[in-house]
Amino acid sequence: MSDEFEKLLGQAAIDVWSSLSRESQQLLFEAAVQRDSDAMTGLGIFLHDRHPKTAHPPKPESVASPRERTSE
Repeated sequence: MSDEFEKLLGQAAIDVWSSLSRESQQLLFEAAVQRDSDAMTGLGIFLHDRHPKTAHPPKPESVASPRERTSE
């Protein structure tokens, strides 16, 4: 019975993943990979493919500075 509950909870987490805060996503991700560190890369790819809007924002150096934006 415990396996069924774990599966249900896991599926629910996947369903609401994109509505979770970044902090909640990180906590769930870290808890999952703590159980199986070999799954880290695959799980990350799975989540980003399924919920692309949760992908990390661009790094600051790739974003135009305010000066560059006003000169456009």
